[in-house]
Amino acid sequence: MSSFKTRCPSCHGLNRVPTERVSESPKCGKCQTQLLDGAPIEGTSDNFATLINSKVPVVVDFWAPWCNPCVGFAPVFSAVASERAGQLRFVKIDTESQQALGAQYGIRSIPTVMVFKEGKVLDSVNGALPKSQFEQWLNQAINN
Repeated sequence: MSSFKTRCPSCHGLNRVPTERVSESPKCGKCQTQLLDGAPIEGTSDNFATLINSKVPVVVDFWAPWCNPCVGFAPVFSAVASERAGQLRFVKIDTESQQALGAQYGIRSIPTVMVFKEGKVLDSVNGALPKSQFEQWLNQAINN
């Protein structure tokens, strides 16, 4: 049985999730918060392939802690993740600690946001967007 590790968005506890149970809305073993819905998930080389191969669209923010536009966009990303819980999954990839993922997806500027479904990129946008523009872009990306 294959699995991946992911941090709880609430208590930051490390959880092991069997890959075949990703669609079952797994909960944190420590605080019982949903691990994959309602808040951005920390994307790593261990969990990313499993997360983006979902039938649920996955919105990915490639960012870095030193990037002021990235830091400014984070509350918008988190708010939309909370509002769209159960409809979409939201993942944040720190391009400093996950350089291989940044290189694999050709990230040249940050923030870059991509939408995946069943492992395929549906759309991407560069730069921090205000919430209304982000939601508009997201709606177009998932409905095409």
